[in-house]
Amino acid sequence: MKTYIVGGAVRDGLLGLPVQDRDWIVVGATPEDMLAAGFRPVGKDFPVFLHPETQEEYALARTERKTAPGYRGFVFHTSPDVTLEEDLVRRDLTINAIARDADGGITDPFGGRRDLEAKVFRHVSGAFAEDPVRILRLARFAARFPGFTVAPETMELMRSMVAAGEADALVAERVWQEVARGLMEQKPSRMLAVLRACGALARIVPELDALWGVPQPPLHHPEIDTGVHMEMVIDYAAERGFALPVRFAALMHDLGKGATPPGRWPSHHGHEQLGLALIDAVCARLKVPGDCRDLAVMTAREHGNIGRARELRANTLVTLFERCDAFRKPARFAQMLLAAECDFRGRGDGGSGDDFRTRPYPQGPYLLAALDAARAVNAGEVALRCGENKQQIAHAVHTARVSAVKAALRLGDDPAQADDRKDPNPAIL
Repeated sequence: MKTYIVGGAVRDGLLGLPVQDRDWIVVGATPEDMLAAGFRPVGKDFPVFLHPETQEEYALARTERKTAPGYRGFVFHTSPDVTLEEDLVRRDLTINAIARDADGGITDPFGGRRDLEAKVFRHVSGAFAEDPVRILRLARFAARFPGFTVAPETMELMRSMVAAGEADALVAERVWQEVARGLMEQKPSRMLAVLRACGALARIVPELDALWGVPQPPLHHPEIDTGVHMEMVIDYAAERGFALPVRFAALMHDLGKGATPPGRWPSHHGHEQLGLALIDAVCARLKVPGDCRDLAVMTAREHGNIGRARELRANTLVTLFERCDAFRKPARFAQMLLAAECDFRGRGDGGSGDDFRTRPYPQGPYLLAALDAARAVNAGEVALRCGENKQQIAHAVHTARVSAVKAALRLGDDPAQADDRKDPNPAIL
């Protein structure tokens, strides 16, 4: 019986990156051998055991055979006769098919170290085509290692898998899992680029794939292409280290522009409302968690209003807070402002050097100050003065909050009279 560290731990160690988790395989052992050594079985589909002290996972070396479409259609075989090379050949990429033994010796039968040096994602064998999740995993790796490229033969293989309908067999939860993990990597746009290049994005999120090639007004969007804008927006969100709901909202915020009739291009008036049904469809299909869905819908609906925040009357601001449930969920409202700022920052400069990333963006602090003022109103005291009439109470609380916002932001009845409070660079959509 011999044990090896395999996969990501070996890859990241060779790249000089921190190693998070270690996966082990065991060659020459039976389940009975593992139990006798004190390991605890946990695997459902094939024998996996937890080390009695470290609790790390140890899997018996195995082979696998494709029996049905999708990533679940496999039969696994384990026995003491399965070699290390036979186990490694079933892995997805050469850079993940490297093993290290207890003495530090490296086993690299498929050229993984060579591809690490060349920064290339290359499939190990034709078995890659048997599992469509590997397309998603490779795309996620592209977001984690943005300097890597996909080997031409691997890209061609992925295209053939998509054409054969393998991407259509993906389970929604697994798609979301991989997409969410990719959004949390260093450069999420690389994930989308790989999925687009092989045709998978059009199959799993066609609403998103529709954005590339859709023009926007160059005055406000020097990058012009809506898909390019969205790539810049999510990469900015990643650069700032924002949470997953913010990154997903950034990804979804302009979905409605893909539904604008071409005859109206490059204008996209009303795209906020057009995007809401599309976001609902994506979230229902991929079973997106509620916190991500809710923030994405709210951001798509309101990002234009956020951009115009300093032009809005106090009454309109309070109505915005009410519509967004900001009095009960101020943290979520603040997340929406972060997503809206990503929208503002994620634009080109058209070669002018006027970088949106460094322009003033006062809308976020302005709206948070207004919300703080409105939340400071004691709704209970206002209600006591109104008796039992609920409609009267709601109106009185709203009016008190409007007055508080006016006082805090020094707004008159007409914001146009308060020129010193207006944004000299109004946000654009």
